[in-house]
Amino acid sequence: MTKLPVLSYRKLAKKLKQAGFEYLRTGRHDVYYNREKNLTIPIPHHPRDVPKGLLRSIINQIGITVEEFIKL
Repeated sequence: MTKLPVLSYRKLAKKLKQAGFEYLRTGRHDVYYNREKNLTIPIPHHPRDVPKGLLRSIINQIGITVEEFIKL
């Protein structure tokens, strides 16, 4: 199993855009939407790095492996 990278919010948002998600709206959380999969992913916007449990959950929701996520 590949180790999860440490990502900031901005790097995670960039990877989501590379995976085909588009920025939808902001509020308490920024929301990214993928039309092909009809999937919305809320991302908490805070200055620290994204917690690894949340990152793993997002990767699972997208439906890709950690290795594929790292290659984005």
